[in-house]
Amino acid sequence: MKKRIDWDQYFMIQAALLASRSTCNRLSVGAVLVRDKRIIAGGYNGSVSGDAHCIDDGCYLRDGHCVRTIHAEMNAILQCAKFGISTDGASLYVTDFPCLQCTKSLLQAGIKEINYIRNYHNDEYAMKLIKLKNIRLNQIKLDDNILEQVALDQYIHPKQK
Repeated sequence: MKKRIDWDQYFMIQAALLASRSTCNRLSVGAVLVRDKRIIAGGYNGSVSGDAHCIDDGCYLRDGHCVRTIHAEMNAILQCAKFGISTDGASLYVTDFPCLQCTKSLLQAGIKEINYIRNYHNDEYAMKLIKLKNIRLNQIKLDDNILEQVALDQYIHPKQK
Protein backbone atom coordinates (compact mmCIF):
# COMPACT_ATOMS: atom_id res chain seq x y z
CA MET A 1 0.00 0.00 0.00
CA LYS A 2 1.27 3.49 -0.89
CA LYS A 3 2.13 5.65 2.14
CA ARG A 4 0.54 9.10 2.29
CA ILE A 5 2.83 12.02 2.94
CA ASP A 6 2.29 13.91 6.17
CA TRP A 7 0.77 17.40 6.31
CA ASP A 8 4.09 19.21 6.78
CA GLN A 9 5.55 17.52 3.70
CA TYR A 10 2.38 18.22 1.71
CA PHE A 11 2.26 21.94 2.51
CA MET A 12 6.01 22.38 2.05
CA ILE A 13 5.80 20.78 -1.38
CA GLN A 14 3.09 23.32 -2.20
CA ALA A 15 5.51 26.09 -1.17
CA ALA A 16 8.21 24.58 -3.39
CA LEU A 17 5.76 24.41 -6.28
CA LEU A 18 4.97 28.11 -5.80
CA ALA A 19 8.71 28.84 -5.83
CA SER A 20 8.75 27.50 -9.38
CA ARG A 21 6.66 30.58 -10.37
CA SER A 22 9.23 33.02 -8.96
CA THR A 23 10.43 35.75 -11.29
CA CYS A 24 13.56 36.51 -9.26
CA ASN A 25 16.96 35.63 -10.72
CA ARG A 26 18.66 35.53 -7.34
CA LEU A 27 16.49 33.15 -5.28
CA SER A 28 13.20 31.35 -5.92
CA VAL A 29 11.00 31.37 -2.81
CA GLY A 30 7.48 30.05 -2.28
CA ALA A 31 5.16 30.48 0.69
CA VAL A 32 1.84 28.95 1.73
CA LEU A 33 -0.45 30.15 4.51
CA VAL A 34 -2.45 27.36 6.12
CA ARG A 35 -5.24 27.28 8.69
CA ASP A 36 -7.02 24.13 9.87
CA LYS A 37 -5.10 22.03 7.32
CA ARG A 38 -6.42 24.18 4.47
CA ILE A 39 -4.39 26.48 2.23
CA ILE A 40 -5.72 30.02 2.57
CA ALA A 41 -3.13 31.74 0.35
CA GLY A 42 0.12 31.28 -1.49
CA GLY A 43 2.81 33.54 -2.80
CA TYR A 44 6.14 33.61 -4.55
CA ASN A 45 8.74 36.31 -4.90
CA GLY A 46 8.15 38.51 -7.89
CA SER A 47 7.36 41.97 -9.16
CA VAL A 48 4.30 44.09 -8.56
CA SER A 49 1.59 42.97 -10.97
CA GLY A 50 2.07 44.78 -14.27
CA ASP A 51 5.72 45.75 -13.64
CA ALA A 52 8.69 44.23 -15.43
CA HIS A 53 10.05 40.96 -14.02
CA CYS A 54 13.65 40.41 -12.97
CA ILE A 55 13.86 37.35 -15.24
CA ASP A 56 13.01 39.64 -18.18
CA ASP A 57 14.70 42.97 -17.35
CA GLY A 58 17.16 42.05 -14.61
CA CYS A 59 17.09 42.88 -10.93
CA TYR A 60 16.60 46.50 -9.85
CA LEU A 61 19.27 46.71 -7.16
CA ARG A 62 19.73 49.24 -4.38
CA ASP A 63 22.33 48.63 -1.69
CA GLY A 64 22.66 45.03 -2.85
CA HIS A 65 18.91 44.30 -2.59
CA CYS A 66 16.40 43.93 -5.40
CA VAL A 67 13.69 46.53 -4.78
CA ARG A 68 11.54 45.21 -7.63
CA THR A 69 10.72 41.97 -5.83
CA ILE A 70 7.94 41.43 -3.29
CA HIS A 71 8.84 38.51 -1.03
CA ALA A 72 6.78 35.32 -1.15
CA GLU A 73 5.57 35.68 2.44
CA MET A 74 4.34 39.23 1.79
CA ASN A 75 2.60 38.16 -1.41
CA ALA A 76 0.71 35.48 0.57
CA ILE A 77 -0.31 37.97 3.28
CA LEU A 78 -1.32 40.55 0.67
CA GLN A 79 -3.43 37.96 -1.15
CA CYS A 80 -5.35 37.42 2.11
CA ALA A 81 -5.76 41.18 2.57
CA LYS A 82 -7.00 41.59 -1.01
CA PHE A 83 -9.62 38.87 -0.66
CA GLY A 84 -10.63 39.48 2.96
CA ILE A 85 -9.17 36.32 4.50
CA SER A 86 -8.01 36.44 8.11
CA THR A 87 -4.44 35.31 8.76
CA ASP A 88 -4.87 35.20 12.53
CA GLY A 89 -3.75 31.84 13.90
CA ALA A 90 -2.45 30.59 10.54
CA SER A 91 0.76 28.68 9.87
CA LEU A 92 3.35 29.58 7.25
CA TYR A 93 5.20 27.08 5.08
CA VAL A 94 8.06 28.77 3.24
CA THR A 95 11.06 27.48 1.37
CA ASP A 96 13.52 29.89 3.04
CA PHE A 97 13.71 31.44 6.50
CA PRO A 98 11.88 34.80 6.37
CA CYS A 99 13.82 38.06 6.36
CA LEU A 100 13.37 40.51 9.23
CA GLN A 101 10.72 42.62 7.45
CA CYS A 102 8.68 39.55 6.51
CA THR A 103 9.04 38.14 10.02
CA LYS A 104 7.67 41.36 11.53
CA SER A 105 4.77 41.37 9.07
CA LEU A 106 3.99 37.70 9.71
CA LEU A 107 3.91 38.23 13.47
CA GLN A 108 1.76 41.33 13.15
CA ALA A 109 -0.63 39.37 10.88
CA GLY A 110 -1.15 36.78 13.64
CA ILE A 111 0.88 33.90 12.18
CA LYS A 112 1.47 31.38 14.98
CA GLU A 113 3.84 28.94 13.29
CA ILE A 114 6.68 29.30 10.79
CA ASN A 115 7.87 26.19 8.93
CA TYR A 116 10.82 26.50 6.58
CA ILE A 117 13.28 24.34 4.68
CA ARG A 118 16.47 26.39 4.34
CA ASN A 119 18.20 28.84 6.60
CA TYR A 120 18.78 32.06 4.71
CA HIS A 121 20.54 34.95 6.41
CA ASN A 122 18.53 34.28 9.59
CA ASP A 123 18.30 37.62 11.35
CA GLU A 124 19.12 37.75 15.06
CA TYR A 125 16.35 40.26 15.78
CA ALA A 126 13.82 38.17 13.83
CA MET A 127 14.73 35.20 16.04
CA LYS A 128 14.29 37.38 19.15
CA LEU A 129 10.81 38.47 17.99
CA ILE A 130 9.81 34.88 17.18
CA LYS A 131 10.77 33.82 20.71
CA LEU A 132 9.08 36.88 22.26
CA LYS A 133 5.79 36.05 20.52
CA ASN A 134 6.10 32.28 21.28
CA ILE A 135 5.88 31.41 17.59
CA ARG A 136 6.44 27.74 16.79
CA LEU A 137 9.47 27.53 14.52
CA ASN A 138 10.21 24.33 12.61
CA GLN A 139 12.87 23.54 10.07
CA ILE A 140 11.44 20.80 7.89
CA LYS A 141 13.47 18.36 5.84
CA LEU A 142 11.58 17.05 2.85
CA ASP A 143 11.79 13.38 2.04
CA ASP A 144 14.02 12.99 -1.04
CA ASN A 145 11.82 10.18 -2.42
CA ILE A 146 8.83 12.51 -2.41
CA LEU A 147 10.85 15.27 -4.10
CA GLU A 148 11.89 12.93 -6.87
CA GLN A 149 8.27 11.91 -7.37
CA VAL A 150 7.06 15.49 -7.72
CA ALA A 151 10.19 16.73 -9.58
CA LEU A 152 10.77 19.74 -7.30
CA ASP A 153 14.27 18.92 -6.11
CA GLN A 154 15.77 21.93 -7.95
CA TYR A 155 13.71 24.33 -5.82
CA ILE A 156 14.67 22.66 -2.54
CA HIS A 157 18.35 22.03 -3.28
CA PRO A 158 19.26 24.71 -5.82
CA LYS A 159 22.63 24.61 -7.51
CA GLN A 160 24.81 27.42 -6.19
CA LYS A 161 25.52 30.17 -8.73
